[in-house]
Amino acid sequence: MTNYFGKNNLKVIILAAGEGKRLRPLTNDRPKAMVKLFGMSLLERQINTFRECGINDIIVVTGYKDETIDSTNIKKYKNFDYASTNMVETLFCAENEMDEQTIISYGDIIFEKKVLTSLINSDEDYSVVIDKNWRKYWESRFTDPLIDAESLILDSMNNIIEIGQTTKNIDDIQGQYIGLMKFQGSGLKFLRNFYKKTKEESKKTGENPLNPNIDFKKSYMTDFIQGLINAGCKIKAISINNGWLELDNNDDYRIYNKMHEDGKLSEFIELENRN
Repeated sequence: MTNYFGKNNLKVIILAAGEGKRLRPLTNDRPKAMVKLFGMSLLERQINTFRECGINDIIVVTGYKDETIDSTNIKKYKNFDYASTNMVETLFCAENEMDEQTIISYGDIIFEKKVLTSLINSDEDYSVVIDKNWRKYWESRFTDPLIDAESLILDSMNNIIEIGQTTKNIDDIQGQYIGLMKFQGSGLKFLRNFYKKTKEESKKTGENPLNPNIDFKKSYMTDFIQGLINAGCKIKAISINNGWLELDNNDDYRIYNKMHEDGKLSEFIELENRN
């Protein structure tokens, strides 16, 4: 099995605590990450991709219907408060696993090996995958791509300087964050300390320093990334052109299966033949 650039101390934390309410009834008896797409659950496909890229230290943070996640040779942590929290709190349920080089992945996405390897090969302390060809993909899912897209602005060094804001200006969207990132070295230490500092500040002041419109425990990952940026961290954008899918709702499920049947899915992602 290949270890890219000898980076065999990599581990991954998969965030799979969510209920996936917009996918019901598919999620009545399982979390979103366990929904099958093209004959395989999202989680199983992710785990296979990580292992094919030499990453075997796999941690899954569960929550809703925790008992249905039973993949072999993984370590599980549970977010017992999954119903009232969001991605940041889910991630820090596995804080003790965040050392050396840690990839973090949303549980509701799938991606090609080349997407993952582009992230693995980054030597930056903070690396976040963005899709530069996002508009073509969004137009396949939405009548107006601006309905769901969020801001993502880069500086001249390809660092992210704004992320996750609602916008109606297409120029504010230089890519879309896909829910896949890597933190390593001093970046991981800063990230952990930053989380503790902002959480404590929230408790003292009653206001969320990451997003004043919501409780700290409901902070989005993009809120956290923007907070790191505001604190002076250089968040490197790892640019891709498609090669991934997110499963957010029943419309996505229907659209992807229709594309698969019509042989058009390869416009956005090349699936490994694992069935």
